Amino acid sequence: MMRAITITTLLALAATAALADEAQIRKVLENKLGGVKIEGIQPGPLGLYEVRFRSSSGMRIVYTDADATHIFVGKVYDALNDRDVTEERLRKLNAVKFEALPFDQAVKVQRGSGKRVLAMFSDPYCPACKQFEQTLQQLDDVTIYVFMFPVIRPELADQSRAVWCSPDRAKAWLDVALRGKAPTAKSSCANPVEKNLELGRALGVNSTPTLILTNGERITGGLSRADLTDVLDGKR
Repeated sequence: MMRAITITTLLALAATAALADEAQIRKVLENKLGGVKIEGIQPGPLGLYEVRFRSSSGMRIVYTDADATHIFVGKVYDALNDRDVTEERLRKLNAVKFEALPFDQAVKVQRGSGKRVLAMFSDPYCPACKQFEQTLQQLDDVTIYVFMFPVIRPELADQSRAVWCSPDRAKAWLDVALRGKAPTAKSSCANPVEKNLELGRALGVNSTPTLILTNGERITGGLSRADLTDVLDGKR
């Protein structure tokens, strides 16, 4: 009986999916969203349809009904399971190849065994970045590849360059990002700051901090210690 119910449910879902007027959805949403190109439509949460399109900040999604009479912009949150369904989906859609990142352009900060790894685009003059650095200090056995991304106060980008020119880059980074202490090294050595800015733009990084996990998923903004630990340990 359960098997029959399951098959009936799947057939019902398939029938619902077939009701979507994709041509109408594309026509309406491309017009309403300023001429964007719709890259995909598929069944989404709550009986709605997920509509994917690319922006300067990466892949984005909105939701609509079967014939695009209503458009839903925002996040779907699963209160029962405490999950941001939209954010989880965007993380997968905007994933990058972690192993392809140019780690030779990043400041490497390691504590303990360093077995938990992430990359981060960060600006030492970003208030959210400073707050997140406080959280990172509470973690052991972590390796953080910091791609310096000085966009908040570009006139102070020389401080990021000076971090790279310092004998101990990790210490210099933590001094400026965590303690507000400017590096004492000169900023005239060859450094990757401009390359990092180009890399960030190419990846659609438009805010700091932006985290990239080893599975390629990205997270915009900092996390609490508990959430960060769960993410690094693969629990969510």
